[in-house]
Amino acid sequence: MLIRQGEHRGTAADRKLAWSLAGVAGALNAAGFYAAGLYSSHMTGTVSTMADHLALGNLGAFGVALAIVGTFVAGAVVSTLLINAGQRRGLSAIYAYSVFLEAVLLAGLGAADLWLHELRGPTLVMGLSFLMGLQNAVVTRISNARVRTTHVTGMITDIGIELGNLLDGLGHRTDREQVRGTLDKLKTHVPTVLSFFGGGVFGVLGYSAGGPMLFVTLAVILAGFAAPVIVTQWRAAA
Repeated sequence: MLIRQGEHRGTAADRKLAWSLAGVAGALNAAGFYAAGLYSSHMTGTVSTMADHLALGNLGAFGVALAIVGTFVAGAVVSTLLINAGQRRGLSAIYAYSVFLEAVLLAGLGAADLWLHELRGPTLVMGLSFLMGLQNAVVTRISNARVRTTHVTGMITDIGIELGNLLDGLGHRTDREQVRGTLDKLKTHVPTVLSFFGGGVFGVLGYSAGGPMLFVTLAVILAGFAAPVIVTQWRAAA
């Protein structure tokens, strides 16, 4: 699921990628809110918060929201630079390397969460925001924006659009091929949102029970997605 890009990918690969990484994103976003009271990937709400605090003259809270947006963008920038460099060198597993980088950084964030005290909250939120920006950029690039893993607003909008298309198609007796295409999209987007939701439940329960070990566990899961692809490329190049 981390090799082919864009039109060379099948629906099954997109679904596997979306459902897996949306679950991880949901867990990290919910755990971050549970631990620090701020969401790490909710850019719509964060930008609205920025405007609200700036209008009210609350510059400290404005700065925090701005930093969250900035670290999310930074994660996307790093992901893009890494992927572009890998593609120039002909690394077919560059997306797997990006996900593996996310796993390593997430494990490091878990260690930081364990040892930090006063700076724990800001470090956790900024770190998770960076990782969510990195992950969302990876998924957006590899799927040509057909699927997302952190942008639930977009996914739910897509569900609404496809439901509207389905109702319109059934009402006007659209040919079966078009209806089938709409259903295929719904079969991608609905489970992705449910995976994000389920991941969120797991994230809160996992963090409340094990604290930073949740991040280590999720890092191992991410590494498990990426490592087989990387090892396969190494063997092919040997």
